[in-house]
Amino acid sequence: MEQLKEKIREVPDFPKPGILFYDLTTLLKDSSSLRRVIDLLTQKYSDQKIDQVVAIESRGFIFGPALACNLQAGFVPVRKEGRLPSDTISASYDLEYGQGVLEIHTDAIQKGERVLVVDDLIATGGTADATSRMVHQLGGEVASFAFIVELEFLKGREKLDGFEVFSILQY
Repeated sequence: MEQLKEKIREVPDFPKPGILFYDLTTLLKDSSSLRRVIDLLTQKYSDQKIDQVVAIESRGFIFGPALACNLQAGFVPVRKEGRLPSDTISASYDLEYGQGVLEIHTDAIQKGERVLVVDDLIATGGTADATSRMVHQLGGEVASFAFIVELEFLKGREKLDGFEVFSILQY
């Protein structure tokens, strides 16, 4: 895992002073590291019955479709407010540096479907929590949350208490 950590660039004071941003684009441009991440996620969830992989905008979209294909599941995007073209439901959330609203199509998840929620990073857990609330509102079951990076010092996992949470790399 240290080899993967070495591929992640740390950018101080982005997007605002005092925030240390973990930039995965440097990992993504290395094909063997990207393949390793997708393989680790696939191995983790290949024995579970996942109906839909729900990925959170925007960096979750990088990993979600490949993982969905490997798991023979559908792919569902969760987007920022106003970016989905059909009927949606929404949930608000807090970030360590602001607030926002996420949306999902009302027909994205069917009652009883098992959902894997994927994003690049968990910080405070706000976007993941908002996503789980929307999945439940649509009648789905969150089977697990999967992240490439977990910032343990921000305690985002606590917001997802009662759910399985998996992260490849921890800081």
